Amino acid sequence: MPDIRILQTDITRLHVDAIVNAANNTLLGGGGVDGAIHQAAGPKLLEECRRLGGCVTGDVKVTQGYELPAKWVIHAVGPVWQGGIYGEPELLASCYRNALAVAHYKGLESIAFPAISTGVFGYPAVRAAKVAVREVLDFQDFHGGSELVIFACFDAAMLDLYRGLLI
Repeated sequence: MPDIRILQTDITRLHVDAIVNAANNTLLGGGGVDGAIHQAAGPKLLEECRRLGGCVTGDVKVTQGYELPAKWVIHAVGPVWQGGIYGEPELLASCYRNALAVAHYKGLESIAFPAISTGVFGYPAVRAAKVAVREVLDFQDFHGGSELVIFACFDAAMLDLYRGLLI
């Protein structure tokens, strides 16, 4: 049975196998959760990210967690919201599927997601949360997943939104 939890928390403090970073195409840090992860992981994360050569929207790349409690960081590049007519829902779904596939392939037992693309990338929170929940449930149904998946919500409004979708 899948174990899905919704927490209002700082994703950088979670003791899970992997956290997902809502990254930009450069993977070199930025604002919001991306900046917080880079700061908490320390300078070695930036060094490793520089060697990765960036990442295309909808895809993921993996690094070590360095000074984070999580062993791995899965950097997912979500789409910038442009009204939903430029493939944004499909690109966002791809972020979740690819992150889950990497975790599954690596045999990880726990993964935590932020609300990818809902910060400076401007993706409407309700639409993004629906994509996130659908992709996690579909992936776990297809793969028979027993992994712990955490939706790490930055604030109470996002927490309530996810709870409403999963309960």
